[in-house]
Amino acid sequence: MSKLTAAITAVGAYVPEFVMTNKMLEDLVDTNDEWITSRTGIKERRVLKKEEGEGTSFMCIKAAEELLKKRNIDPKEIDLVIVGTVTPDTLVASTAAFVASEIGATNAFGYDLLAACSSFLFGMSTAASFVQSGKYKKVLLIGADKMSSIVDYTDRTTCIIFGDGAGAALFEPNTEGLGLQDEYLRTDGSGREFLSMDAGGSIMPATEETVKNRKHYIYQDGRSVFKFAVSNMADAAAQIMERNNLTDKGVAWLVPHQANKRIIDAMAKRINIDHEKVMMNIQKYGNTTSATLPLLLNDYESQLKKGDNLVFAAFGGGFTWGSIYLKWAYN
Repeated sequence: MSKLTAAITAVGAYVPEFVMTNKMLEDLVDTNDEWITSRTGIKERRVLKKEEGEGTSFMCIKAAEELLKKRNIDPKEIDLVIVGTVTPDTLVASTAAFVASEIGATNAFGYDLLAACSSFLFGMSTAASFVQSGKYKKVLLIGADKMSSIVDYTDRTTCIIFGDGAGAALFEPNTEGLGLQDEYLRTDGSGREFLSMDAGGSIMPATEETVKNRKHYIYQDGRSVFKFAVSNMADAAAQIMERNNLTDKGVAWLVPHQANKRIIDAMAKRINIDHEKVMMNIQKYGNTTSATLPLLLNDYESQLKKGDNLVFAAFGGGFTWGSIYLKWAYN
């Protein structure tokens, strides 16, 4: 009997209609288009306005509905819905539970997964494990974040980076040797001070003082994060390639988290992957945190071929990071 693997069989995505350009940010903080572009590679990002929907679940539902339509399946066939996010609708209950109900996945259970910018990557491991157990046939993994809800638009170190969006991937059983092949996932909690949001959790619940002191916005120590991201993403991808005997010629695509173009370029150079093989859309979406990897898959779907070797890599707050090797399952 052929070994059972978990393959991605469909993808979907949603980004808000409103485009916030670098020029618009010039009116909010002391910055300019040239400075932002040269340091991050970002030209614009999407922002979910209140009139479009209430929060992250709105984008999740849109991405999931596109996937279901493309795959032409009944949502009642979905066994599990996982939402990777750092911006859930509410802390209680999970965004995934609401999304499952709204898309009609009435036979599914669901929960949220929080691993900062590595949420979708860690979710891939989780989704694949459920499928490979043999108990579940269709697992819907969504990465989504409404970063505009936690970004301080008076802080030029963060407001230029982040955008809103959602992407979804369906995992199903495969007996052709396609799908997820290997993973290398890591965390280091000592790094959480460098990329964090101080208030809103159990250590510092919301008070009038925390709001006044702007403690409910994301904070990032850019230099520390850059250094750790380049090193750890590259090392994780190198580990995956080495233990699976993958060379640069054998990798069809590098699928990196879209944090900063300089991080992506430095990482690709360290593992000797040609620029033409690096998926990139940071210029139009910015860093959508949990959504970057599935948005890449959706944007590049038409260029992917069955059997292509894909190497995913991500790095996020926590710190969290890792790499996954996956064989694409359809044309």
